[in-house]
Order: sequence, then structure tokens, then C-alpha cells
Amino acid sequence: MDASFVALEQRNAPMHIGSILIYDPSTAPGGFVRFKDILAFFESRMHLSQTMRQRLVKVPLNLDYPYWIEDPDFDLEYHVRHVALPKPGDWRQLCIQAARIFSRPLDLTRPPWEICVVEGLDNIEGVPKGSFAMITKMHHAAIDGMSGIDLMDALHTLRPDDPAPPASQAWRPDRVPDPLGLFLKGYVRAWLNPWRQTGVIAKAAPGLYRAAKGLVTNEFSLNTAIAAPRTRFNVPVSPNRVVEGRTFSLADIKALRALSPGCKINDVFLAIIGGGLHRYLTAHGQLPESSLTAMAPISVRAEKEKNTMGNQVSAMIVPLGSHIADPVERLAYVHEQTVRSKAMTDAIGARQMTEMSKVSPALFMALGAQLYTRLGLANYVKPPFSTVVTNVPGPPVPIYSTGAKMISMHGLLCLTDGLALGHVVQSYVDQATIAFTACRKAMPDPEFYSECLQASFADLMGALAAGASPPAEKAAPRRKRKSKASVAA
Repeated sequence: MDASFVALEQRNAPMHIGSILIYDPSTAPGGFVRFKDILAFFESRMHLSQTMRQRLVKVPLNLDYPYWIEDPDFDLEYHVRHVALPKPGDWRQLCIQAARIFSRPLDLTRPPWEICVVEGLDNIEGVPKGSFAMITKMHHAAIDGMSGIDLMDALHTLRPDDPAPPASQAWRPDRVPDPLGLFLKGYVRAWLNPWRQTGVIAKAAPGLYRAAKGLVTNEFSLNTAIAAPRTRFNVPVSPNRVVEGRTFSLADIKALRALSPGCKINDVFLAIIGGGLHRYLTAHGQLPESSLTAMAPISVRAEKEKNTMGNQVSAMIVPLGSHIADPVERLAYVHEQTVRSKAMTDAIGARQMTEMSKVSPALFMALGAQLYTRLGLANYVKPPFSTVVTNVPGPPVPIYSTGAKMISMHGLLCLTDGLALGHVVQSYVDQATIAFTACRKAMPDPEFYSECLQASFADLMGALAAGASPPAEKAAPRRKRKSKASVAA
């Protein structure tokens, strides 16, 4: 799965994810933070992350997956940059700067991450003057959402003056592998891959049987996985990005669960996004009759895999209820559909779905990803889903970097052909954020979509304040019993 993100890397579709993090330096010693303080703080904590000093080494002809090595030429100052916003320094300016930074691909001959420190945030509502931001970028091959949180832990402390724990041993760089040795090793692994595939298929068989049984008994349906309508977001992407986001009270998000019995916090977020898309596409005269769907990543990272690199995720596809105008009905619909989608994912086994991806031949995967982009197949292939909504829980308590208190966080996503809009839902202390990354060509008006998300949230809050009742459950259609004669026939 990590290698698939390397294979998908294109100039118009860099495969990195990241965040916009905002800090209040008044909690730091002296009440301010200098750029050199940030460099020194990061330097003291490099040993807490396995990711920060490792780079990719590709196998000749893509005969095998790339390998990670400890970079012998690691240079911290290359990865941490410094800019300032011109006056007035508002939220929209920060988003524009983040979009420009995020549009540029990472250098994959170095450890695949960058952090840009941004000063001049003097006109953002709720942000103290003198605050600064960090715009982070890290290649998706190195982290998923949960390992990204582990990386956040490495670069933050629970108190402003916490010292870095000492390293258990001195860091030692690796020697760059010989290309011929990598080729021979990849050649051997290519011959062994069929045996690995057989083992994975054997482990997956019980899950596939449970999935087939669930389809026969109508416990869940494949319709949600194959019914995504084509929209303006299911096209080849341009190299340019837009980013935006909204912040909500986490207590309000939790309260909205009362509008649908058994509803989860994630269902509320999905319904807000569905309502935002309903408003946005209606305004553009492009609202499909059927619901847009979202691919929702699911972490399968075990406790023992914390702080490890790479991706341990599976996914389920859920409808967003974008075709439903009423907010309460939309939330009930989303909840019902997520229960069905989760049942199917549980039947197959999320972990087994991830394991199956690990035996894809590296060469064919790389060629397939490149052909998909170069032939423009996103214009012709039916989209498997309309957008991505990934939910990443953040710290429930305040955290600090270089002594400065983090006051907000918004996630950023990579896009690829056929997927021109992605959302990141995050929680931090008492707030929740919905941030989105979009292709600038597919969404030239990100502020308007941000307003649509805010209005969708307001619709739900208005329904809650008005005491709206959950919609009555529809009775399931009764299956007709076959007569003995028809059975015999």
C-alpha cells in the first residue's frame, strides 16, 4: 500500500498529506519563539520518530517495492523552511499560502517531508496576534493518519517546558544500497510473490464467504460501493490546489447525535459534508439525483505497530446523503448506510483487506498507476466513490511545540486523477474541524464551499434547537414465501 502511493506520484498529483497547525507563542519561555528555537527543538527530538530521517530507495525497473534507509545526507534545515504573510495576515491568506506549498511535490531523493513555519498571522479570528503556523507535508508512503498522530507526538510536548527524553542510542545512517543488489533481491521476491499471494487468499477466504453470505441474506448491499454518480470532482486533477476549513465546537457535534438514535460522531460529520455538497452542487446546477459517496479510511494499526512507518489502513464506502435536502433525514440515512457498510467491512475483515494489498506485484502496480494517469482514464472510468472523508482523532489535551501552545489543526489530503476533493475531519481538545483539499480547476470557489459546510452544520443545529424528531423507521419489506409448488418447480 505504501508503494502504491509512490507509484501514483505524478507532477499533477503529488502524494503527500499534511496539516495547518497554529500556535500561540505566549506560553513559550520569554513569550516568543524564534525560527532557530524551532530548529533546535526539532533537532533534540529527531530520535523520537522513525520517519524523520528515512528516505526511499527505488528498485531498478520497479521490480520490487522501494526500501527505506536512514539518509546519510540528512539536513534538517532543508526540511524546515520559514516565510511570513503580508498584511493583513488573515485566514484566507494562510489557506492560499498552504495551497501553494501543498501543490509542490516533495523531493523523493530525501526524507519525504517538509515543514514551513509561517509568521504574520495577525488578522485571524480567535488567533492571538504574534501567533505562527506550521504547514506540514509528508509523503503518504511514509505515514497514514494514525502514524501521523504518532509523529505529532514526537514533535510536541504535554507541557511548555518539557525536555526531550534522551536517545537510547546514537543515530547511525545507512549506506545507500547498490542498484544491482536491489535488482537481484527484487528478482527473487518477484518469483516468490505467487506463494505469498496463495497464503493471503487462504486467510481471506473466510471473510469472503461471510461477505457473500451477507449479500445473499440482504444484510448489506454492494449498491453503495458501485453507485457513485459522476460529478465535477471525478476528473483528472490539475497541479494546483485550494484548501479551506471550518472549526466547530466538539460539544455541538456530539449533541447532534441525538437527532438519530445510535448515531456516531462520524455520522454527524458525514451528514454535514453531505449537506455542504448538496448546497454547493445545487448552486452550480450539478446536483445528481443519487447520493454522492465517500471513501472512509479505517485504521487497522495494532497497538504494537504504533510509531511505525507506512500505512495500516483499510476502507469502507459510505453514502453522504447529498440528494436529501432535509438535514435530519440526511443524518438518519447516513447512519443507516454506515451501519450497512461497516457490516460488510467487518465480514470481510478490514485487516485482511489491507493484507491483500501487500501482495500486488510492484511492477504491474506501478505501470497501472502511470497508465491510469497518462491515458486520462478518470474521464471514462466510473468513479468508485465521489470524495474522501478521513477522520483522524487529535489530542484531547493541549500540546506544545517549542513551548508554544497549539490552538488549532486542519488536515490536508493528497488528490489523484478521478478524486479532486478530499476532506479531513479532526478533533483537538474541545474543537472539531472539517478541512478540505481540492483541485483548483474543479473548485475555483473554496470559500463558497466552506460557507456551504457551515450552513449545513447550522441546519442540523437549527433542527436540534427546534426539537426535531428522528424520522420514523421504514418497515423492511417482507419477503414472500415461496409455495411448495414453486420450490418443487
